Amino acid sequence: MDRLSNSVRPYAWGSTTAIPDLLGVAHTGEPQAEMWMGAHPGAPSRVTRSTTDQPLSDVIAADPVRELGSAAVEKFGPRLPFLLKILAAGAPLSLQVHPNLEQAREGYAAEESAGVPIDAPHRNYKDANHKPELICALTPFDGLCGFRTPVDAADLLAGLEVDSLKPYVDLLHAHPEEAALREVLTAILTADPAEMTATVTEAAAAAERLGGAYAPYAAIAHQFPGDPGVIAAMLLNYVQLQPGEALFLGAGVPHAYLNGLGVEIMANSDNVLRCGLTPKHVDVPELLRIVRFEVTDPGVLRPEAAPSGEEVYETPIHEFRLSRYTLAPGAQPRDLTAPTPQILLCTAGSVTVDSVPAGSATSGELTLAPGESAFVPAGDKTEISGTGSGSGTVFRATVVA
Repeated sequence: MDRLSNSVRPYAWGSTTAIPDLLGVAHTGEPQAEMWMGAHPGAPSRVTRSTTDQPLSDVIAADPVRELGSAAVEKFGPRLPFLLKILAAGAPLSLQVHPNLEQAREGYAAEESAGVPIDAPHRNYKDANHKPELICALTPFDGLCGFRTPVDAADLLAGLEVDSLKPYVDLLHAHPEEAALREVLTAILTADPAEMTATVTEAAAAAERLGGAYAPYAAIAHQFPGDPGVIAAMLLNYVQLQPGEALFLGAGVPHAYLNGLGVEIMANSDNVLRCGLTPKHVDVPELLRIVRFEVTDPGVLRPEAAPSGEEVYETPIHEFRLSRYTLAPGAQPRDLTAPTPQILLCTAGSVTVDSVPAGSATSGELTLAPGESAFVPAGDKTEISGTGSGSGTVFRATVVA
């Protein structure tokens, strides 16, 4: 078992207060967007083994079967297959989609063959993996997820009473759902930039004036003036999560996180195709190839409680499994022993992790405060319990192998 030392990513959209408040540290005034926990090569967590500080990725690479378990290595290879994050959105993230596994492999191979540098700003595929993800709210959390029905999107656009939006309204009424959504998103992303800027400006003013259901889009437009993603966002479902609720984002589903603090888990990938709300590269043809043009119910997830006290967020993905424990002080410890690797993240209160490495009789103990985390190798006998005066909350990230 290792206490993790984790990197915080200072992306511009990050909150300046949410992660420091969780950690109980002073604000710096700089955005703190994501804290990464895992072995992603972009920012691996660090651990201390035998008095040596080293990346978790190196520890795993030295003995994958010991750290990950034979079943996980056989199924996913000698790498931790998930990345766990604390995500703190103070402003909207880019409107985006992720490829499925086949698309990621094809796209990565094509860009490698073409000699596109991995760090090129126009590169779409940083790796050959898919990136399904789950976001679980720690505070009220706002986002966009999946397409509305074309009729609902048409009504929202029509209510702005902006003349230049009327062709999109007509298209949404005139075609079957898939064709309507494809044609309208294509038209938005390929419109003359000057004309689209004028349209977004007029639509933003109308949204500001109308308020109510339009208020989120007025806020988005304030952050991204003139961006076609403001109009594209109105094609999507607006979702408000309460603490403990979650969203699962599969391949091809357009989405954006707008505001709030949450625990995010995903397959270990960095593949993103952007639709808007960003100054970064937007590859429209490739984006349109990846997007699933179908009406989507956001499907807000609530954890399913097991007799063991574990509350599981069920998803169709095997690379990760996220669950939650609420631990009262003095209550019976919970047994978390598993044949797979685990990352344990405390988000409230204080919890103790007691672990005995496989094949050893010597136990180790860590106390985790909010925002602190630990990596538990496969097979280690592990128990968690609440300490302190109030209940503790622990998120458990592992795999299905």
